[in-house]
Amino acid sequence: MGGGSGARFGRAKQYELLGDRRVIDHSVETARRVSDGVVVVVPVADVAREGGVAGGATRAESVRNGLQAVPADADVVCVHDAARPFASEALYRAVVAAIRDGADGAVPGVPVTDTVKVVGDEVGGVRPVESTLDRDRLVAVQTPQAFRAEVLRAAHAAADDATDDAALVERAGGRVVVVPGEVRNRKITHPDDLEWARRELTT
Repeated sequence: MGGGSGARFGRAKQYELLGDRRVIDHSVETARRVSDGVVVVVPVADVAREGGVAGGATRAESVRNGLQAVPADADVVCVHDAARPFASEALYRAVVAAIRDGADGAVPGVPVTDTVKVVGDEVGGVRPVESTLDRDRLVAVQTPQAFRAEVLRAAHAAADDATDDAALVERAGGRVVVVPGEVRNRKITHPDDLEWARRELTT
């Protein structure tokens, strides 16, 4: 998935250079090494230059556009954010293996190290704490996320939007499991993340 506009980054982060290749090129090359085919989703204005499929106004719409280009006989579909250029081949294999073992969806997750609190509406410039979550039961989710193809298509047909595809599958009653994620599989969201990635590439 490289269909984002890069609003938080300030420009289209997927086209930023990371070594001698762009961020999106790193992501696509890894995906191609471990799959039977890759559908690249990019902003509408970039389709002529980049090829691939035009993204939509939301993440879910972009995924739906990409799914239309996936062969009907595909049994497992992985959805990956192009802004995570360091996802490994092993991580792809791990989420796909979880689908082969019977899950409807599989996502990589890393432990949450910060304490997470649920807060209420702002009152007098502050927000009251409503509860503190048990971080031992929390993970921060990454991509690639793998799904049984027919389950993912049905979940997208039944709902409009979500922060990730796993949430749509969960909402539709699918069984989603978590496999160990990778600390290096960091998402490039802000310019500081890109600087980290450039340093990481040289280590």
